[in-house]
Amino acid sequence: MLFHKLAATVFGIGYLGKGVGTIAAFFACITWYLFFHNNHAPFYSVCITVAVITLGIWSGNKVEPIWGKDHNRVVIDEVAGMFISLLFVPVAWQYILIAFILFRFFDIVKPLFIRKLESLPGGWGVMMDDVLAGIYTNLIIQVVVAFNLFNVKI
Repeated sequence: MLFHKLAATVFGIGYLGKGVGTIAAFFACITWYLFFHNNHAPFYSVCITVAVITLGIWSGNKVEPIWGKDHNRVVIDEVAGMFISLLFVPVAWQYILIAFILFRFFDIVKPLFIRKLESLPGGWGVMMDDVLAGIYTNLIIQVVVAFNLFNVKI
């Protein structure tokens, strides 16, 4: 069970108190930058993202009976959502910052069917709302990148 608690809380971030979703999303941004700033390998970024989503569903199923439905300690969903937000996006701090802001907006406000996904059972309900928030964020970032709206030099 300790493994699932560590995974669900992303090494204890979920225990920090208020704002843990934002902290976990920020942690994901830093992790993404450190892993991929010199070599953005799409294959590896997809594999890592799928692994985090899978681990989140599995651990969400394990900790829900103890902590309750979608407990605020569970922040692996924010990491997965941020990773999805950054898939196939050039690794530049400007894009990461925009993705962070957009993802947190979608994750907090939960528009466009995001809230509905929370009602899915177990780890699926924990993860899928953030997956969809990440997809929406990624779509917007792809437009920003395609039109170089922020004059980012890569």
